[in-house]
Amino acid sequence: MAPLALFIFFSSLATGTTITLASHHWILAWIGLEINTLAIIPLMTKIPHPRAIEAATKYFLTQAAASALILFSAMMNTWLLGEWEMTSLSDSLSIPLSIAICTKLGLAPLHFWMPEVLQGIPLSTGLILSTWQKIAPMSLLIQISHSTNLQLMILLRLISIAVGGWRGINQTQLRKILAYSSIGHLGWMIIILKLNPNLTLFNFILYILMTSALFLTLMTMNTTNIPQLATSWPKTPTLTALSMLTLLSLGGLPPLTGFAPKLLISLELIKQNTPTLATMMLLISLLALFFYIRLTYVLTLTLAPNTPPSQTTWHSKLNKHTTITLSNSMAIFLLPITPTIFTLL
Repeated sequence: MAPLALFIFFSSLATGTTITLASHHWILAWIGLEINTLAIIPLMTKIPHPRAIEAATKYFLTQAAASALILFSAMMNTWLLGEWEMTSLSDSLSIPLSIAICTKLGLAPLHFWMPEVLQGIPLSTGLILSTWQKIAPMSLLIQISHSTNLQLMILLRLISIAVGGWRGINQTQLRKILAYSSIGHLGWMIIILKLNPNLTLFNFILYILMTSALFLTLMTMNTTNIPQLATSWPKTPTLTALSMLTLLSLGGLPPLTGFAPKLLISLELIKQNTPTLATMMLLISLLALFFYIRLTYVLTLTLAPNTPPSQTTWHSKLNKHTTITLSNSMAIFLLPITPTIFTLL
């Protein structure tokens, strides 16, 4: 793809997200979401492959339906209350609006598009889809958190955590595993949204850091499935070791960064007199921890049969990967300064 075209599309992505983040008017927020959707579709199809075209089509149809529902709910809300402000939301329209935004995010059971779309696009575009494209819908959900239906949100959260763990166990494609990982992490974010929006924002920031680190590492190793992952150690031993720690951090094991949001969310739920809900979430999240540990085992404890004679020929050159090293370090070692970061929010 031409550099000028890439610049235009990335600028459009940044512009769309900025418009949605800065707006308190439903029409402006909807315009920002539409700019985001239209800007990423050419990036999905930059590699002319039938799977990429199929993924872009599925993504466009799903996002268009969700955007139409958002616009319809916003217009009905204006008709009932007489204003376009996000802070004024009718209780009867909070449910369809929440469902539309959750569809854009890929929360279960509205996640049907996420694994297939992520599987059909390159890792670089998958990184954008899993991180940047979730910023605008998440900001809308945080702004309307005071009006959301608590029972609906709890149901969506528990289903997301369960689906993210259960469906990720049997996958062999890393992009689908990352899709279900994203669904599970979104469930953890939404569970605390109505009780503590700042904690949701903190969890979202850490999710972006950890997911970006893993995507960048997989892009460097040029790995898209588990059999390829098993041959990564002789090629890039340092990145492989960092990937192992990043996977364990995504699983929420202490003393890594991913342990912080799970600990803080569990403590907040217990403080709100819902220990049963916290216990259910922790037990369900063990499913996701299983496939993270499975990937870690394949990555570091499984060697290809021809590893010894191929170490010299396969070993990559010692390049400086400053961005990957920094992102992996933040995804692994942020736990000691977590209280300071959370205080700043």
